[in-house]
Amino acid sequence: MALNEDDFKKVIAHAKEYGFVFPSSEIYDGLSAVYDYGQQGAALKNNIKEYWWKAMVQLHDNIVGIDSAIFMHPTTWKASGHVDAFNDPLIDNKDSKKRYRADVLIEDYVAKLEAKIDKEVEKAAKRFGESFDKEQFLSTNARVLEYQQQGQSILQRMGASLSSENLADVKALIEELEIVCPVSGSKNWTDVKQFNLMFGTKLGASADSAMDLYLRPETAQGIFVNFLNVQKTGRMKIPFGIAQIGKAFRNEIVARQFIFRQREFEQMEMQFFIAPGTQQTWYEHWKEQRMKWHLSLGLGANNYRFHDHEKLAHYADAAADIEFKFPFGFKELEGIHSRTDFDLGSHEKFSGKKLQYFDHERNESYVPYVVETSVGVDRMFLAVFSNALCEEQLDNDTTRTVLRLPAVLAPTKAAILPLVKKDGLPEMAQEIVDQLKWEFAVAYDEKDAVGRRYRRQDALGTPFCITVDHQSLEDRTVTLRHRDSMEQTRVAIQDLSQLIGAEVNMQHWLQKIQ
Repeated sequence: MALNEDDFKKVIAHAKEYGFVFPSSEIYDGLSAVYDYGQQGAALKNNIKEYWWKAMVQLHDNIVGIDSAIFMHPTTWKASGHVDAFNDPLIDNKDSKKRYRADVLIEDYVAKLEAKIDKEVEKAAKRFGESFDKEQFLSTNARVLEYQQQGQSILQRMGASLSSENLADVKALIEELEIVCPVSGSKNWTDVKQFNLMFGTKLGASADSAMDLYLRPETAQGIFVNFLNVQKTGRMKIPFGIAQIGKAFRNEIVARQFIFRQREFEQMEMQFFIAPGTQQTWYEHWKEQRMKWHLSLGLGANNYRFHDHEKLAHYADAAADIEFKFPFGFKELEGIHSRTDFDLGSHEKFSGKKLQYFDHERNESYVPYVVETSVGVDRMFLAVFSNALCEEQLDNDTTRTVLRLPAVLAPTKAAILPLVKKDGLPEMAQEIVDQLKWEFAVAYDEKDAVGRRYRRQDALGTPFCITVDHQSLEDRTVTLRHRDSMEQTRVAIQDLSQLIGAEVNMQHWLQKIQ
């Protein structure tokens, strides 16, 4: 059973109750749009990062990984365009005194049109039953086509107005669409203004001599300024990539939707350096490769879609998002951008250092072009977590809450449960823990009736429960219970490692990408 927007509160509550995500500094009433990952969340997050790193770095002989500093020389951000162009268009409602991102208000309006399309599809599916052809309906139904056309023209107009800095037209569009403040219901809006998103700080012992610095708003620039260092020390030949996982910081005024939009977040980025003129081929290649990576986790192909940008960033000649169907609708999960030679060319100009590559095959030097793939770790976490959480109706008229995480990402792979706390069963269970912990993250649980322990592990997303009973003492077999099917099989203790590995092994999952 998939979740919808009404159940988003359940996602947030479950994340807190089971040790995945906590509000930051909660004992001091928290800090808006900042979150801490608990013991389960940190493990899930690390598994997501490892799954990306292995697919991106380990499996490609022409991609290497670095870890650059959060602090960078301030001229970096002048060169990258962040000082002048890293803004959000903000609008205030005069009655509620609440501030909103103008583009998000308009996108939410379009999302409501998409929801209307979904309702039309649902009604038609019920009416026509098995003979219903969704694709044909979407391309022929007059009402659906009207909604689609309306949404498209709204986004095109917004994209054009933002690109040309025509903020008055962005406000006019909000007024024409009669968009109201979600809090007050009023249409009493201020003008749209641009707001820079970078956090400023200072470096130095005294206020007089301190240098103004920024917390990095993205991780990509750390890769660009190290382009020559990596290329020369790694003797890299174009095309090649540099990958990085790291924290970034944005002073989001309208941070919302739990961990979807935070002020401190983590990115998994790869910048792929290529010869000028080959960018279209590589852009399509990485779009395809990244979608394959997402689909390998089995979250459902219908939950993903590509969205091509109407408004291109100042550095891009093509850009698309991989959007995921979160409980609050389709939103950006990953960006794939053809960045041209903007970044290296700009750093070359501002630093006065040559950032070029001599191509022996072409017998020429040039500033490489770049295709970027960038996915948010926190958004990936939310996609995986919200998609996995479901309440299931069982045959005996009871329900169970189960977190159907992809087994490869689950924080704990198996829980070992002695049936009772006596007769040597805890000792044998501990022996199994000691045997398996070298290969897998495992847990030992002896509290409560075994049925309640199963439910607890279901809610934590643990793929396997291993129950040690009195028969185990006689023949060294245990009951292996599968989280998703609740099926139980009797297996030999010596076979556990192989059986669990077949389900959770990263190689088994990553091979789906090839």
